[in-house]
Amino acid sequence: MQPNELIAPGEVWLVGAGPGDPDLLTRKAEKLIAAADVVFHDALVGPGVLDLIPARTDRVSVGKRSGRHSRDQQSIDEMLVAAALAGKRVVRLKGGDPAMFARATEEMTALRKVGVRVRICPGITAASAVAASAGLSLSLRGIARRVQFVTAHSRNGQALDLDWPALADPACTLAVYMGREAAPELSMALIAAGLPGSTPALITCDASLPQEQQLRTRLDLLPLVAQAFAEDRPTLILIGEAVAQADGTVPVGSAVAMPLRIAVGE
Repeated sequence: MQPNELIAPGEVWLVGAGPGDPDLLTRKAEKLIAAADVVFHDALVGPGVLDLIPARTDRVSVGKRSGRHSRDQQSIDEMLVAAALAGKRVVRLKGGDPAMFARATEEMTALRKVGVRVRICPGITAASAVAASAGLSLSLRGIARRVQFVTAHSRNGQALDLDWPALADPACTLAVYMGREAAPELSMALIAAGLPGSTPALITCDASLPQEQQLRTRLDLLPLVAQAFAEDRPTLILIGEAVAQADGTVPVGSAVAMPLRIAVGE
C-alpha cells in the first residue's frame, strides 16, 4: 500500500502525536502524517513530530493551548470540513491521544454532519509518558486499584467543577492534565475531601522531551512546588501513593513523603 492510500481524498484522521518525543509515535501515525495533503496541528505537538510532515504537505497551526487559543473550536471545525470537502487528505494532529481531553467529539460531530468520514489513530497520553519517565506504575496492586484522569482547565477562571470526594480516594492514582494553575485549588479541595496532605505528588513539564522537568513533593506542598514551573509549558500532575514508587526511592506501603527534587531529561 502506498502512503497516500492510507487516507482517501476527502477523509479526515484524528492522529495522536503522543507527548512530544517523535520516537513515541505509533508507526501508523507516522505513515498517516506522510500521506496527508494537509496537517492541522496543535501547539502542544512536539517539534520533532512536526519535522516529520513532508515539505509538500500544507501545515496549518491551530494553536490550541490552555489559556491561549489562537483559534476557537468552531473555526477549527470549519477548517477541517472545508479541507475535507475540497477533497484533501486531512490529518488533524493532536498532542497526546485524541480521545483524552482533546475535543475530538466536537470535530468528529462537525465532520460527520456533512458526510465526511473521520477516523482515529490513538497516541500515547501524557500520563503514561510521565509514569515512564519517573519509573513508576500508575496502578499498583494493594495500593492503587484504579486510575482517574481529569483536566484542571476551567472556563474564564471559574472554580473547578469536579467530584472531589471521588477524586480523593486514597486507593487511586489521580492524573491531572493542565494542572499547574489549579494546583492551589487541587491541594485545598482534595485535602478538604479527606486525602492526607502527605500524599505523594509528582509534577512534570514537557514529558518525554529533552527539557523535561519533574518535581516530586506531597499534596500539601503542591501549590508551592507548582510555582517553580514555567507558565507556558504543558504540565501534568500525578497524585497518589503509587507515585512513591518512582525509581524505587520509597518502599511499598511506606508513608514516608518523597524528597523534593528536580530531574531534568529523565
